Amino acid sequence: MTTPRPALGVAMVLGSGALFAVNGTVSKLVLRAGLDAPQLTLLRAVGAVTGLLALSLLLRPGARRLRVTPRQLPLLIGYGLTGFFAVPMLYFVAISRLPVGIGLLFEYTAPLLVALWARFGQRHRVRPRLWAGLALSLLGLGCVAEVWGELKLDGLGVLAGLGAAVFLAGYYVLGSHGVTRRDTLSLCTWAFGASAVAGLLTRAVTVGAGGWEPLTADTDRGVPVALLCGYVVVLGSIVPYLLVAGAMRHLPATSVGIVGMVEPVIASAVAWVVLGAGEALNTAQLAGGLLVLVGVALAETARVAAPRATAPPAPDAVAVPR
Repeated sequence: MTTPRPALGVAMVLGSGALFAVNGTVSKLVLRAGLDAPQLTLLRAVGAVTGLLALSLLLRPGARRLRVTPRQLPLLIGYGLTGFFAVPMLYFVAISRLPVGIGLLFEYTAPLLVALWARFGQRHRVRPRLWAGLALSLLGLGCVAEVWGELKLDGLGVLAGLGAAVFLAGYYVLGSHGVTRRDTLSLCTWAFGASAVAGLLTRAVTVGAGGWEPLTADTDRGVPVALLCGYVVVLGSIVPYLLVAGAMRHLPATSVGIVGMVEPVIASAVAWVVLGAGEALNTAQLAGGLLVLVGVALAETARVAAPRATAPPAPDAVAVPR
């Protein structure tokens, strides 16, 4: 059994957060080059499931870890469709129409929805600070959207960000059941497989929506689009997921979720440096973003663990699929 090393766990979460954060800017560059959100979602899923299949076969116990029963399939398919297909596709839509940091902030309200589900759907006890966290996050989102002004944020982008939050909450709930039945590698492999199938079906329906020519082109900064897609697959998906899985051996899930909130901060900074002033947040939006993160932290720590003998644990927000 692995001896917990909290410092190593924190380092792994920070590393995954940094990779996920850079992935937002890289993905936006790919989208600007001409690929649309369904195409990028499909590329990511097919690339990731290929890499994870290779790891599953190379690492012990090999192909046996991928065995599945008919009763397990609905959970695996639902887990893949919510967290590995719907969330990244809506996230890509959001960041194509909003600054990366703002798109992430809307998506990061998912832990609030999970906490509310634990309270009202599963009847778990919660600490009073849940309501303070909810109020702070709503106030923060109001500041981010600047509701007192002309609501300059793109409406479809906001809806996509909030939709990503809803599906991300579903991903957390389903994942809390999935991790009790399968190891992380096989769970992610099946989930990315379901996402890849959904992406292929979406592509078949929308085959005339756009071609793959951008893959052979360069961005306006001279970087090959194919190279950026490679980042999305390897360093934006496979590696950070494995880092988060490793961190869970050293830190509680709630701690992983809270430390992982460095992602919107790093993502905003990277997007501002690489993509320019259009990604910058003004003072009100920065203050609102801070309120959202504080509110999420309060919600993350508001749930009271249920006794193991009487009820399953409430789902924890531990990784944001991209």
